[in-house]
Amino acid sequence: MVNGEVRLKYSGIVIFLARLLSVGTGLVFTLMVTRSLSSEIFGIYGNLSDVLAYFALATGIFPFWAVRFAARDHKGSLSTVLLANIAIAVPSSIIYLVLLPTVLPILQVSIDYMAVYLLISIQIIENYVLTAIEAMLQAKKPQTIGFGLIVRETSKVCMGYVLILLFEKGLFGVVFSIIMAIFLQLLFYIKTIIPALHEKINWSYAKEWIKASPFNMYGILGQRLADSILLLLFIYGGKVARGYYGAAFTIANIVGYSSLIGYALYPRLLSKNRPEDITSSLKMVLMFAMPMTFGAIIMADSLLTILNIEYSAVIPILVLLSIDMLISCFSSVFGSVVYGAERLDAEAKIPLRKMIKSKLFLLLSLPYIQAAISLPLAYYALNYVAATAVDSAFFVASIILVIDSGLITIRYILAQKSLPFRMPLKQILKYVGAAAAMALLLYVLPRPTRLTMTVALTLLGGCAYFVVLVVIDSESRGVVRDVLKEILRKIRPNESA
Repeated sequence: MVNGEVRLKYSGIVIFLARLLSVGTGLVFTLMVTRSLSSEIFGIYGNLSDVLAYFALATGIFPFWAVRFAARDHKGSLSTVLLANIAIAVPSSIIYLVLLPTVLPILQVSIDYMAVYLLISIQIIENYVLTAIEAMLQAKKPQTIGFGLIVRETSKVCMGYVLILLFEKGLFGVVFSIIMAIFLQLLFYIKTIIPALHEKINWSYAKEWIKASPFNMYGILGQRLADSILLLLFIYGGKVARGYYGAAFTIANIVGYSSLIGYALYPRLLSKNRPEDITSSLKMVLMFAMPMTFGAIIMADSLLTILNIEYSAVIPILVLLSIDMLISCFSSVFGSVVYGAERLDAEAKIPLRKMIKSKLFLLLSLPYIQAAISLPLAYYALNYVAATAVDSAFFVASIILVIDSGLITIRYILAQKSLPFRMPLKQILKYVGAAAAMALLLYVLPRPTRLTMTVALTLLGGCAYFVVLVVIDSESRGVVRDVLKEILRKIRPNESA
């Protein structure tokens, strides 16, 4: 891996464009899944991810610190984190296998699906290894993660075509395709990280990370607790309700891809605290997030119909989740500011007393507030208010949106106290104006129900947005020029960003 300053715009744009390219492949894979599985089995597919998350709780503990250590050039942190994560991956997978016979009855899942639930034990190990490697890449060469995304998504479609369509392996084929795609992504990463693995393992780093692990587990458990609202949806709302939510989230999550443009902000702030980088990241993230949010709302019926005509009933849920994803884009940048500006571990030591008093601890406490409000509300709504599967998914999406809307203010205050920066309000208003013009154009045009026409209309809307934006905002024209320069500078890697 090559040392040097993280290239903020170039890295972010590469990852974002890779994710956008993977939208196409991801959509193809999703179409294979939704048109091959019933809404009930699609709900089980969503539950597999929910369960997986609980048995991969520790994936990010060591990588969290490894990114910080590596970004500050503490030698040996990268090789140490990989070995450390492998050391906890295998026991985590074994624990999952031991508990699985108990977990399935609790989730009211038939024993017929035991094979696919057994299969994700492999993905648990993959997730630990993948998280460690991506921590290495994020610290030094975050753009490589973008190329890895392309490898994974392309492989997933190819494997899916063979297993889902040709051999009709159903849910088992879906899960196996994902596992093989991640495996190929890992192989792609290996060539890049080999030089870093030659560094001597530093067990003193691992000792510090272990000492700080309760801090990380506190944050991870809080997030998993907040995410338990989806388990409540699955158990009390039913498999179909979870499938409806999953279908809407599949589309809305594309809005969240915009946050990847700010992916390099975190390692950049670890090495240099520059407020202008924060403002620049916000502009870049919101320049894309705003039109994608408007587009997802206006074209909700077309986007859901191409998944499966059955999902046209969840348009209101897609609207709510799209707005929530826009909020998450703000949260992502604000979180990067808090994490990146904190200097308590700058000397490769992690003082626990300072950590508890830090803004990092406050940020990691927010999911507990979220869970304390959302879980009782969801339990009540699912058991006493919701009458149908659509109602159940709608109430859960509404609760998530309302609470996230309140917590964004706290995240903003913490970010400003960590490193004061300027909010680009003028640019945001222009993004809203250009997105509204795009939405008006899409609104008056006929609603397509075929994939090719939907994609064509989406591209038309995107072109309309950028044409309007370039006309009304001179700074956006400069941003576009800067992005093109960053991409062209790929052939001159020795130049700084």
